[in-house]
Amino acid sequence: MKNILVANPKGGSGKTTLATNLAGYFATLGQQVTLSDLDRQQSSTQWLQRRPASFPLIESHHSKKSSHSTADWLIADSPGGFRDEKLSEAVKQADCVIVPIQPSAFDIGATQEFLNLLMEEKAVRKQKTFVALVGMRVNSRTNSAAKLIEFMDQTNFPVLTSLRNAQVYVTAAEQGLTVFDMRPSLVTQDLEQWAPLLNWIMDTTITIE
Repeated sequence: MKNILVANPKGGSGKTTLATNLAGYFATLGQQVTLSDLDRQQSSTQWLQRRPASFPLIESHHSKKSSHSTADWLIADSPGGFRDEKLSEAVKQADCVIVPIQPSAFDIGATQEFLNLLMEEKAVRKQKTFVALVGMRVNSRTNSAAKLIEFMDQTNFPVLTSLRNAQVYVTAAEQGLTVFDMRPSLVTQDLEQWAPLLNWIMDTTITIE
């Protein structure tokens, strides 16, 4: 089973959006996917409860069925303020950590501290767990977006992609869906933006094997 941790201690950074859409992507491939909701707000769990039964199945980590089966993918949606022993254990168990960042000074400041913590993790230093960054809700024409790209480029981690600030993500979340469940003509630009992230995950998990 491959384990992906989506983490950033800053609340509202886009963790649930990333986690649910990653789970949806692998489910559309016909893979067994378990979504683990570590946040007390339980946003991912509530999204799962809204998910129509007619769409590819995603199991909850707390369901009886998932506890007795071996999934192909475990996607973990972590809480804000995630650090210390809980962070270390989660990073140790993960094959890769995806860090979402929004283009604001508050998000950049919080994320810089978090990336410093990640670089100190033994699993990351020994390249047993791989870390990468994803820009969230990015309008490429703004100064804040340019500052975000500049910041991410100066870190020691790969910058995979930036996802646009689009109503399609709001609509999908309300319906328990992902961009991968929607008509491709509606999400052409979004699927293009997701491609580098998905390719990196596949390449990374193959390398780990």
